[in-house]
Amino acid sequence: MATFPPPSDGVVDECIAFYERERHTIGIFTKGVEEFLSTHPELTAGDLPAVHSSKVRVKDVGHLRKKIIRKKIKDNRDITATNLLSEVTDLGGVRIFHLHKEQFALIHKVIETHIVEGHWALYEKPKAYTWDPEYRGFFETLGLQPEIKDSNYTSVHYVVKPNEKSMICCEIQVRTLFEEVWGEIEHVLNYPDPTKSVACSEQLRVLAKMVGAGSRLADAIFRSHKEFIEAGGQR
Repeated sequence: MATFPPPSDGVVDECIAFYERERHTIGIFTKGVEEFLSTHPELTAGDLPAVHSSKVRVKDVGHLRKKIIRKKIKDNRDITATNLLSEVTDLGGVRIFHLHKEQFALIHKVIETHIVEGHWALYEKPKAYTWDPEYRGFFETLGLQPEIKDSNYTSVHYVVKPNEKSMICCEIQVRTLFEEVWGEIEHVLNYPDPTKSVACSEQLRVLAKMVGAGSRLADAIFRSHKEFIEAGGQR
């Protein structure tokens, strides 16, 4: 494997200058992705919409600078202004939140349909992450191949582009509100540099399992409610 030297200030500055020229276009596409999903009729219908809420962001320049240096040194990636868009695919990001597992199937279907119809193109195959065997089986029924991340969390990530020729990407993360709470705490402690506290690391793993249990309980509650209504019960 080739070993690349640490990035010079000039190379990083060129990447940042390129990003700032493209940032508006990236932002427009990213906001469009968020608006499509957060206002889609199928995802917002009924008393319990599939999409509970959403977040949208375009990467901060300071965070991007640190990420370029980190990927260059730790991951041995040769990042330049020429390949920045293919090396850093989360310059635009959307998070979509739902309350229970079954809602994800509809969100996934809407995203897949939009891609099949040619409105977006996939940069890479969707990635499903989970440590939970129940979620693993659920994701597999939808054609996703789950991976286990060291951090033990559950989420599905898509990287979409406006079309096949475009290099502008937006990362869509779909997860439950329970997982988002864990994600916010984990992000503060582990990004961009992991916490050196063994206690915090272990507590984050425990919290991930508690969040998973909460998500399972939410699934059971909504499943029980559905069965009760279908059996003729009143709301």
